[in-house]
Amino acid sequence: MPLNYVVIAFQLIAFLFAISVHESAHAWMANRCGDPTARMLGRVTLNPIKHIDLFGTIVFPAICLLTHFPVFGWAKPTPVDTRNFRNPVKDDILTSIVGPISNFLVAVCATFLLIILKLSSSFGGEVVSGMVTGGVNAQSGSILVPVCLLLYQFLIINVILAVFNLIPVPPLDGSHVIRHLLPEQALRVYDMVGWIALLALVYLGGGILDRILTPFLFVFQYILVTVKI
Repeated sequence: MPLNYVVIAFQLIAFLFAISVHESAHAWMANRCGDPTARMLGRVTLNPIKHIDLFGTIVFPAICLLTHFPVFGWAKPTPVDTRNFRNPVKDDILTSIVGPISNFLVAVCATFLLIILKLSSSFGGEVVSGMVTGGVNAQSGSILVPVCLLLYQFLIINVILAVFNLIPVPPLDGSHVIRHLLPEQALRVYDMVGWIALLALVYLGGGILDRILTPFLFVFQYILVTVKI
């Protein structure tokens, strides 16, 4: 199978896992904070079928693949009833930010495993460094190549999902921190323009979104390249 098809398959696997981790983390924290709504609907699970949104999980990622854009999208929102929270402000913030935090944890784990593979042999070092520089030898026949490719996609997609969701634009997770600081009138305006700002950021922002994501990706890539025995 050509390498580009393998990468696409791994991107889809990593994406489905990333959104499942993200949404199940929301559901788990909401339940811990007193709201069992998502748990009762079976959303505390890594089963992607429970989290799939027709457009955000299937159609939009397919468009990304066809246009050679990194696989991106979203899952079905986790239902949360803030009236059940014991501390509405704190619990809403915790439930919101735990999603991105869970994705960062997956990215850290993927980075740790890649570092282990890199330090395991000289060839492992070449393969892991090739993930970052784009110089992967797909014809080597070693199991290290697909393993490193999959782990690297887990790293990249989870970082992208985490950082994007922390942008303080409604309805992204980052907005749940800002909204509790705003007076009621400003909050209504904030929510009204949220979707417009989000669409503008994704479809018109171009370089803006790239400039937001790149520094975070660079940190992980820098660690992979520089860590040595």
